[in-house]
Amino acid sequence: MTLVWFLVYRIYCATSSIRYWGARRFTTAGFGILGAALVAALLGPDTENNVAYQAFTPLVCLLLVAFVSSWSFRARFSATRLLPRFGTVGAPLNYSVKLRNLSPKVQKGLGLIENLADPRPPFSEWLAGTIAEDRQIRSFRFSQRPRTNWYRIAALRESAVPSVPADQEVEVRAELTPLRRGVLRFNGVTLARPDPLGLFRSFTTIPSPQTTLILPRRYPLPPIALPGTMKYQAGGIALASNVGQSDEFVALRDYRHGDPLRHIHWRSWAKAGKPVVREFEDEFFVRHALILDTFSDHPRTDVFEEAVSVAASFAYSVRTQESLLDLLFVGPESYCFTAGRGLARSDQMLEILASVQTCRDHLFLELEDVVLNHLKVVSGCICVLIAWDNERQKFVEKLLALGVPLLVLVIVPAGDQSILDAGPMRDSPGQFHALEAGKIETGLARLK
Repeated sequence: MTLVWFLVYRIYCATSSIRYWGARRFTTAGFGILGAALVAALLGPDTENNVAYQAFTPLVCLLLVAFVSSWSFRARFSATRLLPRFGTVGAPLNYSVKLRNLSPKVQKGLGLIENLADPRPPFSEWLAGTIAEDRQIRSFRFSQRPRTNWYRIAALRESAVPSVPADQEVEVRAELTPLRRGVLRFNGVTLARPDPLGLFRSFTTIPSPQTTLILPRRYPLPPIALPGTMKYQAGGIALASNVGQSDEFVALRDYRHGDPLRHIHWRSWAKAGKPVVREFEDEFFVRHALILDTFSDHPRTDVFEEAVSVAASFAYSVRTQESLLDLLFVGPESYCFTAGRGLARSDQMLEILASVQTCRDHLFLELEDVVLNHLKVVSGCICVLIAWDNERQKFVEKLLALGVPLLVLVIVPAGDQSILDAGPMRDSPGQFHALEAGKIETGLARLK
């Protein structure tokens, strides 16, 4: 069975390569001539009822002339791409490319096309996605509806290149729209010039490897009161000193066994003849846990991508100057990242979320264990879930039984009009929300 799937994968790779090559090489007029030649070839055998066969030969000759004449393009260039450090899914990424003409002639009528890394998934990822889609169709489950373009990484836009004199440099403004978060890899720059007939384009490719990080889409959040209040943080003053905050000095007292040596007040020890330490005020502040559900059998779905975007919206919008925000999720292993009070900035948490992937090799219980072990230091939890099954409802029920304030957000697929049963959140309807994929911004606007 695996061999059959591998053959299907190879066919998929071959057909996608042909489509990619044709879309780049043929102009609009060229596609028209190619289509007309194919129609003439299909109708040609019936010579008694039509004369389409008479058009086939001249159409093919036009394509051959265009193809052969494209070989004359032999210009040499160098390219330097000026990329921003970050981009955002769905937002145009504008940058510039500096081109230098290394040939002895002026080059005109060129177009610039970016060469990105191959967006096609490896066989293992493609197989996992295909099997998951097949299982959902057979069982009529659409809670993890796959993305129809989950393999695409960016929408490219060809840029016109002005005339480039010999041994001169021009700057070309380029633009693309990222469709997938994560590392966007550029392999090089292709300069295209159509043949004299305007049917087929010849290429010269300039290697220019480079990368930029694409952050998740973020939605505006209304002013909301997050669950939980200030809580004592064990070792809080040590934490504050680590992040550069000045210690809140209270008084001097005699040394007790176990006091850290850095708290000793050496001048007072010299005067009193015995150890004296400085005493500080205990630290109380708000600390929220942002829990991201990554457990899905499909590598990429609209539901999971929207869940990452919702988590990124909270990571970006929650004020962390006077609080801490812990991001908890499970990938190849369990992770906990903390931002706020100088430990890390929100944009660093966005960088982490840009690379989060679905977890297919672990059980949901692992996330439950991570969260339960972390509850003693948090004031409340924000749960971003991609399903609302019995396993996740029992998890929320355990948190409520421990007295943890919760905000539960469940992402549902686009078009799902069913009303979710709040289950264990039935007594707190204002803290339970179902957000429909594709309408996340509208759903978040209703939060209070």
